[in-house]
Amino acid sequence: MIGSDLPIQAITPNGPGHQFIFYADSCSGIPNGPNEKNFASINEVISRLYPQPEFICFPGDEIQGLKSDSAILRDQWRYWIDVEMAWLNTDEIPIYHTTGNHTAYDQASNLVFREVLAHLPQNGPAGQKGLTYFVRKQDLLMVFVNTLNEELGGEGWVEVEWLEQTLKAHSDAKHKLVIGHHPIHPVNGYSGQHQRTIEYLNGSEFWSLLVQHNVLAYICSHILAFDVQVHQGVLQILTGGAGTMPLSPEPIEYHHCIQAVIDSNGLRYQVLDIRGNVRERLKWPLQLPPSAHWQEFTGEIFNEASKSADPQLCDQFTVFEISGVCSSGNSGTPQTLMCANSQGSTLSSIWVGLRGKENKLCVLIIPEKGRSPRFWIGPSLNADKPFSIHLGFHTRMGPGGLLWRWDDAHAWSSLLGTTAWGVEKVEWPSQWLIGQDQYGEQGRRFRGSNLSIKFHAH
Repeated sequence: MIGSDLPIQAITPNGPGHQFIFYADSCSGIPNGPNEKNFASINEVISRLYPQPEFICFPGDEIQGLKSDSAILRDQWRYWIDVEMAWLNTDEIPIYHTTGNHTAYDQASNLVFREVLAHLPQNGPAGQKGLTYFVRKQDLLMVFVNTLNEELGGEGWVEVEWLEQTLKAHSDAKHKLVIGHHPIHPVNGYSGQHQRTIEYLNGSEFWSLLVQHNVLAYICSHILAFDVQVHQGVLQILTGGAGTMPLSPEPIEYHHCIQAVIDSNGLRYQVLDIRGNVRERLKWPLQLPPSAHWQEFTGEIFNEASKSADPQLCDQFTVFEISGVCSSGNSGTPQTLMCANSQGSTLSSIWVGLRGKENKLCVLIIPEKGRSPRFWIGPSLNADKPFSIHLGFHTRMGPGGLLWRWDDAHAWSSLLGTTAWGVEKVEWPSQWLIGQDQYGEQGRRFRGSNLSIKFHAH
């Protein structure tokens, strides 16, 4: 092992389970290269974990790559494996890789990838052996996919037929993870088919399979950030912080690794920065009492997040059930469902309401006075019809922590946004207005009827 001998406490399974690491995008492999020091610092943090992980997942871009000379690629891989990762005993702690845009971008680089990582399972589909594969560990299935499939079109294309067959063949696996390089859902506003995310129709089919087969999470990288979001109950966890500079965007994002466990309770993880500090964490799935037992919301919330001097230190999930009837006539101007009760002429730090003629559920957050709001968009509500929807705020999930579902029986999804932070940037309000903003009759009142709100602070 390298660096400090001071241990970092790893979270461990409750009973039988798996404890592991996932991190990616070091883009190193060059002696004294620009990313070598950052990568070494993250490796030092991993080496100090106690107990050590069972295995490591590295979803791509180990080396700088992007060379036409195969000899240069081999040299970079050899330095990455033999020098930068020499601290890791891979006989005891195996490391599983995926392709990435720096390592598998043409036929020559694919051949080098297969050659230097020949130890990876060779159980993928025809033409993709060594690039796509699965690993089964007792009750855990991990499927590693190639999101740069040349047979389908190259970068931003992923095979789905073999994935479906594999998920069906291992339907008895209690826990399922799929790991690839490119995200399906945009992160921090970085969108664009093929180069930022998987091609839209291909990605939609891919995600539908994950939902259909009860996959717990899709783990990916590519964007230099940490991000978690959920869609139809499936997590997308993105880790792109293993050393590459610059991060996107600075200074919000940070170099990191993710230490995780899977056990009978689901998935738990902690995100460790370059100093070994826990920056973000999550337990999934969320455990909540039935909404029938939630409290009536009168505009006051007293909980640990609202009382804390530093709300970022609290694992707080506050969820609301908002119901009512939308108005039949809609000019499209905003309507307030609930908002933080601000003082004087200051805009509300959090505003929840409907916008546009489609009655789009929207959340606006102002992290600092005088700064433009950021907004998240959810589903549309039908005019002149009753509605009921759950809206959740998680202080440790960043921008993906603004969640919605229709009711207890439906899965959570993240609202759509384009920012790199979430409710953790705001001092959580304890006083709220319901059905109107601070401007009263001249403001953005709810124009429907029977507005009712319940809440639960977890």
